[in-house]
Amino acid sequence: MGGSPILALSIAAFPESLPTEMLGAIFAAADERVRAAGGLLAGGHTIRDEEPKYGLAVIGTVRPDGLWPKSGARAGDALFVTKPLGTGLIMTGYKQGAAGTQQLERAVHWMKTLNKESADALRQFEPNAVTDVTGFGLFGHAHEMAERSGVQITLESERFPAIDGALDLARKGVRTSGDPRNREFAGPHLALGEISEALEALAFDPQTAGGLLVSIPADRGPVLEAEFSARRLFLRRIGHVEEGSGVLVR
Repeated sequence: MGGSPILALSIAAFPESLPTEMLGAIFAAADERVRAAGGLLAGGHTIRDEEPKYGLAVIGTVRPDGLWPKSGARAGDALFVTKPLGTGLIMTGYKQGAAGTQQLERAVHWMKTLNKESADALRQFEPNAVTDVTGFGLFGHAHEMAERSGVQITLESERFPAIDGALDLARKGVRTSGDPRNREFAGPHLALGEISEALEALAFDPQTAGGLLVSIPADRGPVLEAEFSARRLFLRRIGHVEEGSGVLVR
């Protein structure tokens, strides 16, 4: 996208009881991921805390013509997501003993997968609107895109992609603590058709390190799918954009 180099700063809180080797591994892994994303880990701040915490503050600039707004979706666009859903369901299920290590490893794999390669593949297609699918879940971020673009987004629930094991957990009644908040935030703006409770829970599920929600002219969709397939990247068409307002779920 151009602009100055992206700099990241570590924000860490660790108990003194943690082995130094573990702290070193955390910082080394963070440095590797930041470099893979095209940035530099330039330092940071560490404090003592009984509960381990680690995060990054990212600083950088970008040219105005390199920005992808969430407010540009247009009637006639097709909607795609670049990662399957369900990290919240699986993490919560694992904590509750309802999911095993295999499901956990799948969720961790997707959380560790950067959006950089998907963004690189997408850039040449000049999408109208892009946002990430994170804490507000698919429904919440679709609502934001529809509202800010002044359009109606129609989602096809049977095409929602799920990490293996996530829907089984949803059928068992597993829900995250963020589920009710997301329903409160996005629910009033949804028109739900015949959708299963499990798929509904999947779309309200808050995601950690989720993928991109992309609105792109429909005639570019097949070529976009071919490009992602050639690069062996995940992509799923999940709906389209129409005149109107709100989010319609079929």
